[in-house]
Amino acid sequence: MMQKKEEQASGKRESPAENVEYVLRLFVTGASPNSIRAIANLKEICETYLKGRYSLEIIDVYQQEALAKKEQLVALPLLVKKAPLPERRLIGDLSDTQKVLKGLGLNA
Repeated sequence: MMQKKEEQASGKRESPAENVEYVLRLFVTGASPNSIRAIANLKEICETYLKGRYSLEIIDVYQQEALAKKEQLVALPLLVKKAPLPERRLIGDLSDTQKVLKGLGLNA
């Protein structure tokens, strides 16, 4: 009698992209409405799609002018994806989730 080999129950394979840590910087202008929306939208996206594998630094350009100048900002709010490469920049309140995911190189 032949015995069948048991297949793994999960059947799900982790892709290398699922292990990558994202390094994100969000540049904002104080507590402006656009800045507040961008922070809330980005935190929701990160917790939904990158939970446990991202670091997020929120930088107020009014308080950290030197860092803002170094990054050569063109508009705010601005999200900079430092890692994984390539570096990407997204401008706006990040309310278009699909656009943000695409900019981060994620497929929802």
